[in-house]
Amino acid sequence: MNVLKKAIEIDRLNTDQEKIDEVTRRITEHGNYLRTRYPLLQYQNALGASVMAFALVGMAVTGGLYLKGFIPGWTCILINALLTSFIHEIEHDLIHRLYFRKHPLAHNAMMFLCWLARPGMPSPWLRRDLHFHHHKESGTASDVEAWITTSGNPWGILRLLKLIDGFLFGFLNAILAPGWRQKVRLLGKIVRLNTPFGLLYWGCWYVFLGYHLYIGLGSIMGVEVYSSAATLELMNIVNSAVVILIAPNMIRQFCLFFISSNMHYYGDVAPRNALQQTQVMNPWWLWPFQMFCFNFGSTHSIHHFVVRDPFYLRQMTAPYAHKVMAEAGVRFNDFGTYKRANRFSMEHSQTRSRG
Repeated sequence: MNVLKKAIEIDRLNTDQEKIDEVTRRITEHGNYLRTRYPLLQYQNALGASVMAFALVGMAVTGGLYLKGFIPGWTCILINALLTSFIHEIEHDLIHRLYFRKHPLAHNAMMFLCWLARPGMPSPWLRRDLHFHHHKESGTASDVEAWITTSGNPWGILRLLKLIDGFLFGFLNAILAPGWRQKVRLLGKIVRLNTPFGLLYWGCWYVFLGYHLYIGLGSIMGVEVYSSAATLELMNIVNSAVVILIAPNMIRQFCLFFISSNMHYYGDVAPRNALQQTQVMNPWWLWPFQMFCFNFGSTHSIHHFVVRDPFYLRQMTAPYAHKVMAEAGVRFNDFGTYKRANRFSMEHSQTRSRG
């Protein structure tokens, strides 16, 4: 009866902003209740640092077991992909200064370690401005972060390429840009965003692909391929880096971008309207993707209403928050977004088909 009464109260609110304020208030109050019920949640800095230490040590141990031959490469890749999803959530919380806000040395040290564990991404300090802008203008034309994750792009080969290999997509986008000035500007931006770790990360990945493609084609054509001792030693290092660090991050990033780009609306969202910015995506068949981005599709919408809660508290809040958001009109499992290129309007795909 109490839940029904609150649902009726939300329904009676006149404006979207009133509904947003009500949802934010109720989720915040529930978060406060959980903090009171579970005193351990009061130690937010320690929890964040502990999760990060667990993930980093876990990656190191798994990598060591692989190098010693105790586990196969695919096991190392999958475990480290799961662990990097923890690190992504920690970095996201750090961007919002949820850990060690008053201790800049510890805060920045954690940011740096997150960057080392996810070297294919731009620095978290650089991403902070983009992410704050994403919260202010989510789903609008100026939301660069959403565009980077492919939101708003029609589904096809280019969007799939961007999900799999953002560096190659950016490079091709620059090469195909009109005019030399635009080409140089975009290429310079790619280099700046990926310096220094991203260039090593992507360079290692392309060396890995190129070498094994060369060996594979030689085998298919019946040509015996010889590699020098120096080349074999280099490829041993490259292969290990791919298994321990690069392939896990490729899996994590693809899953994250796939989920994120489809649960965010883009292109026709009312400015600063959290009811339209996201949906909740949590069907059972998305779990293979959700596993490697820490249940992002189910919980990230909560973050658009309440920023202050760390990722683990959002998981705890989700059952209650989902009820509150549903009462306010937040969409759940709107799979038409795939056809509408993430537009909020239900008429978008029909308009495109008529055009």
